[in-house]
Amino acid sequence: MSTTASTRSATDSEVHVLGVRHHGPGSARSLKHALEAIAPSIVLVEGPPDADALIPLLTHAEMTPPVALLVYRPDKPGRSVYYPFAEFSPEWQALKYALDRGLPARFIDLPIACQIGDDTNANEKEDKDENEEEPIHRPVDPLGLLAEAAGFDDGERWWEFVVEGRRDGADLFAAIRDAMREVRSSLPAETDPRELRREAHMRQAIRAARREGHGPIAVVCGAWHAPALQVESWPAAREDARLLQGLQKTKVAATWVPWTYERLSRESGYGAGISSPGWYDHLWTSPDLVVERWLAKVARLLRDERLDASSASVIEAVRLADALATLRDRPLPDLADLDEAARTVLCFGETPPMRLIRRKLVVGERLGAVPEETPAVPLQQDLNRLQKRLRLAPDPVQTTRTLDLREPLDLDRSRLLHRLALVGVGWGAVTQASGKGTFKESWRLQWAPELAVALIEASLWGTTVEEAATAFATDRAEHEDDLPALTALLDRAMLADLPAAIQKVMAKVESRAAVGADVTQLMEALPPLANLMRYGNVRKTDAAMVGRAASGMVARICVGLAPACASLDDAAASDMFDAIVRADAAIGLMDDPDGLTFWRATLAALSGSDSVHGLVVGRCARILLDSRELEPDEAARLMNLAVSPAADPPRAAAWIDGFLRASGEVLYHDDALFGIFDGWLTGLADDTFPALLPMLRKTFGGFAPPLRRNLGERAARSRPTTAAGAASPGVDLDHERAKSVLPLISMMLGLGGGTRS
Repeated sequence: MSTTASTRSATDSEVHVLGVRHHGPGSARSLKHALEAIAPSIVLVEGPPDADALIPLLTHAEMTPPVALLVYRPDKPGRSVYYPFAEFSPEWQALKYALDRGLPARFIDLPIACQIGDDTNANEKEDKDENEEEPIHRPVDPLGLLAEAAGFDDGERWWEFVVEGRRDGADLFAAIRDAMREVRSSLPAETDPRELRREAHMRQAIRAARREGHGPIAVVCGAWHAPALQVESWPAAREDARLLQGLQKTKVAATWVPWTYERLSRESGYGAGISSPGWYDHLWTSPDLVVERWLAKVARLLRDERLDASSASVIEAVRLADALATLRDRPLPDLADLDEAARTVLCFGETPPMRLIRRKLVVGERLGAVPEETPAVPLQQDLNRLQKRLRLAPDPVQTTRTLDLREPLDLDRSRLLHRLALVGVGWGAVTQASGKGTFKESWRLQWAPELAVALIEASLWGTTVEEAATAFATDRAEHEDDLPALTALLDRAMLADLPAAIQKVMAKVESRAAVGADVTQLMEALPPLANLMRYGNVRKTDAAMVGRAASGMVARICVGLAPACASLDDAAASDMFDAIVRADAAIGLMDDPDGLTFWRATLAALSGSDSVHGLVVGRCARILLDSRELEPDEAARLMNLAVSPAADPPRAAAWIDGFLRASGEVLYHDDALFGIFDGWLTGLADDTFPALLPMLRKTFGGFAPPLRRNLGERAARSRPTTAAGAASPGVDLDHERAKSVLPLISMMLGLGGGTRS
């Protein structure tokens, strides 16, 4: 439809463009009053038309903001766009107004289906391109320009002062529209195709509503777009239609997902984010006494954290905030005034409590909720059921939960978390795996809204969490040939209790281990198998099936270790050192006496070798000493041989490094070992010691400071000392000649000039 000058004059009053700041409580409050005054027959909101069918769920009893519309490609869930809403978001209040009155409500932005194809650059974190706040295509921030003109150094603070802190229903929308028109006219004309199409599509949607006979029409959009949507500013309809011609549509799906205040904040990287969601929530929900109620919240939080915050201090902080606002010629204190008052009076000028206040109050830790009727992929529905059954509700605040794997409920929780982690849904991470003979598992849990997309991506593997994890692990096993990666996958599959996947992965491990000739790779692959054997009884899974493969790997390692240790340079020796340490720990966890005996015999043979790098030989001796396979006297003999005068000094230093690295207690407590090492170190030639110093520094630098101090004190005690006036061994002193300098020394020290005998 073409809008000519003659038709515009008759219909301009039917379209009311209300430019808002997304997620602004003042904008939302003024918008509610404006809608009451306009009494529209339809409400059009800047948002994705792809999600129009989800609008009715907004007033569902179980819908609790903050939430977000998630629009995504079913074939490529990673290509997705979020549209977050808080209760104080003007768009949320506009939609709620329409639904409460039975009015039609629609989204009118350019459909995501036209923006998320393979040839577009959809920003997966940017939802609405709130250009009045975070300009993307324009080189100047519109709010920044207006704030500068008003004498403010920050656009957001200016907007808060003008709009968000208002408690009245004055109509600001005409003033906002005029201000944005002036800003737009002072900048170069918009040339970005996406922005031009967005505004063209919104105008076309308004035209469609008018053709349907609606009026008055309320249009709620970002303040930046308001001038372009004002009827008198419209181009001809054919021009907008031309801009929208040829757009390719991609199949998309949409749903509601829970959101958090932390993800609504600008600090999270959200392009249209605000700096203080918790504060804006307070502005929206506090009917009166905004300052007093806020500082009371601050005091309550501090008391909950066992910090002093008396009622008298709250009263004093309120007075200070009011005084600061008066000095700055503002009718009411803003958040900056309240922060200054809280820091001064309630926090005694300290910074750490202010960080707590910002995290828990200014930003907030709220997590929204969506109804069960919300469209969701089957995998999400299965997870929802499991979360309820296992009483494991998602929480945006990071928490630590310790699971007792002997309890059926905790065991099921552990399985769920391991299965989710396997398919890339990182709800939790193990912080402290249960040690040998224990039944505890500690998890660090934190739910993030982005996990909704991860669930959609994982749904490609199956409709339930168990099915998806099984399919994923099986597919990985089919395409993986690296033995350590396969055993790590087997470990994860066992922890997740996926019998079908375990069979597939185990078969691949056995086939790869049977032909594996790389001893280092075999040693790297062994620890996950040892983990499986350790968890077998606790998780009630059959771990015996891995015993055969693990025992065979131990035998192959023992046979091939000596040849693998030949002719190692320093770097290769260091890698072998680490591999031997890990393999020893793994074999120690396995219930395989024969394998352990074979392993210790292999280490004993290496510990007496003079053709293997000293770092490896020294570590083998130390492992045998710690396991009591080597007596202290024998260990002292081996050290004595390694550091004898006939030994090569660099090899001797490497042996010492291998024997002592990361643990020098044995050196401090064993007199024989200490004496041998001390004698070797003090007997080094002057030209040899500097060359060995870097390696020695590396060895001793790994000791804890108290141990280094104790070793130094012991070394000092072991040196022969002499009484005053006594001759040191091997030194012939002439006491009479020495006395002749005493008068001069006494005079220099101010002790008088007399001669002392």
